[in-house]
Amino acid sequence: MGSYLVHTTSKIAALAKSGRVTHARKLFDEMPHRDTVVWNTMLTCYTHLDLYQDALLLFHEMTGVSNTKPDHYSFTATLSACAGSCKLRYGQSIHALVVSAGYCSSVPVNNALIDMYAKCFSPCSAHKVFEEIEFRNHVSWCSLLFAYVHTNEFQVAQTVFDSMPNKVNIAWNTMIAGHARHGNVDTCVDLFKKMMAESCDQDQWTYSALMNASAESQQYCVGCMVHACIVKNGWSSAVEASNSILSFYAQIGSPADAVKMFESMKTLTQVSWNAIIDAQMKIGDTHKAVIAFQQAPEKNVVSWTSMMTGYVRNGNAEEAVGYFVNMSKSSLRPDDFSLGTVLHACSVMATLGHGKMIHSLAIVHGFHGYAYVGNGLVNMYAKCGDVRGSKQAFDDISEKDLVSWNTMLIAYGLHGWGEKALKIYEEMLASGLKADKVTFISLLMTCSHLGLIDKGWTLFKSMSRVHGIVPETDHVACVVDMLARGGYLEEAREMANRYRTHGMIGRSSEAVFGACYAHGDVLMGTELVGELSMLEPECEMSYVVLSNLYCASEKWKEAELVRKQMADYGVKKTPGCSWIEVKNKVSAFVAGSSLCEYKEEISSIIYLLEYQLKNP
Repeated sequence: MGSYLVHTTSKIAALAKSGRVTHARKLFDEMPHRDTVVWNTMLTCYTHLDLYQDALLLFHEMTGVSNTKPDHYSFTATLSACAGSCKLRYGQSIHALVVSAGYCSSVPVNNALIDMYAKCFSPCSAHKVFEEIEFRNHVSWCSLLFAYVHTNEFQVAQTVFDSMPNKVNIAWNTMIAGHARHGNVDTCVDLFKKMMAESCDQDQWTYSALMNASAESQQYCVGCMVHACIVKNGWSSAVEASNSILSFYAQIGSPADAVKMFESMKTLTQVSWNAIIDAQMKIGDTHKAVIAFQQAPEKNVVSWTSMMTGYVRNGNAEEAVGYFVNMSKSSLRPDDFSLGTVLHACSVMATLGHGKMIHSLAIVHGFHGYAYVGNGLVNMYAKCGDVRGSKQAFDDISEKDLVSWNTMLIAYGLHGWGEKALKIYEEMLASGLKADKVTFISLLMTCSHLGLIDKGWTLFKSMSRVHGIVPETDHVACVVDMLARGGYLEEAREMANRYRTHGMIGRSSEAVFGACYAHGDVLMGTELVGELSMLEPECEMSYVVLSNLYCASEKWKEAELVRKQMADYGVKKTPGCSWIEVKNKVSAFVAGSSLCEYKEEISSIIYLLEYQLKNP
């Protein structure tokens, strides 16, 4: 029996290591007798392959159905699965089992507990476990350090780092990587210098973190210097380091360098392929991005999301939705980023049907409460005209960030729900969040469209006086538009002139100019067109609005001269485009277009409606 167990356990481990985990599980299930070692082997296999849910179900079967007593190996593997899947409550229940089973003094189990709490964003619980450990090693210290870095509590993390009896390489890398995520490149470089001063060895993870810091902060020169250090110190062939260099050039907007780096790499991983796809998409070369995507030997969720993001960025939202559908067909589970991206595509196309289907998927996979997905849902419903849907999605977000509140503000503002927009603003302030520039653009736009001039003025003044925000072009343009819409043309023009020295005259004058047409003020409109023509001679708006203004005043000759001047300068009016969603397909059309797919059917219906109107 003993030799059979040893042989079968080894075979299970070998099958899982080769990627044949289904065969490994089949062999495991066929065993007539299983000891703790066999269970631990299968648990470890699932954890190493990131099959965390399978690992947790197996542990439940081990301790429940089979009544096998777990040991410290069982607990460390299961806690690792809890950490990987970010399941805090399940991890807490395992912690209780650890205590009842008497493994509180086990250093590996305690380290696994700290790691679990760290990755589940519970640094206080991690610290409590750390304090209860009698014998701590460098893994204990590094896990606690990661707990605070992971939750962006850098001051506490620095205190832990300074208290470490022995600052090993992993500790330095954890600190550098944490600051790198926020683009704190100066702090990263300072840590790197101190690391060298203390004669601590640097590895590919050190340099990878520095490259990521350079990418996040868009510091091209720093990135190039780090690249030089990587080559000089012999880490250029290391996969992690080379991938970080490739990603840096892709993010910084240097596709030629990214392609050069990609072609020089001997070992290409999924990260490498994803980076080159992203680089090609950023320069608008969707064809080369598709080729890279097709050539990639394996495609993960990031690969598909890169394609979707690229297509949306390059104005082809419909193709992005197509890639999401194909990703779903490939049996890959979407994450919050892929769902957020496809929701953005749906909002661009204003396809409510598609958006609702994605919303259902988000609920099924448990992502509807995530801020990134929830914000995308709020925006999608707003762009599709369903404000109540926006509010429902907003209410479902578990932890609302500033983007959540701003998106809901914009949704109400777009649809003229002024009172609700102002109420949301008050609720946002009550929640402890501070308004930013986008918040006030939303509020001022709402006040402008609803004619709330007094409220708009109050909000505009509070920007600098209460919130310390300096008004920018968009804020001034909103206020000028608000005044102009309300018929206060002189006041609007006066304000536009007041900000002339701040480089804001163009946008502000456009707002006044549009109001001149609405109120029929030909004199002021004529004066403003001169200013706009000098500032932006290629802008179509000034010519079109002035021409319409002359036509409304029956000054046909002047209108004709404006149109001639427009033709002489080569300025063309972009035709207005309309679209409609029928059976989950969007059809766009412009006035006079003969390219519509259903032209004959539409013409027949219009003819019928026209006949019925004339012959009631």
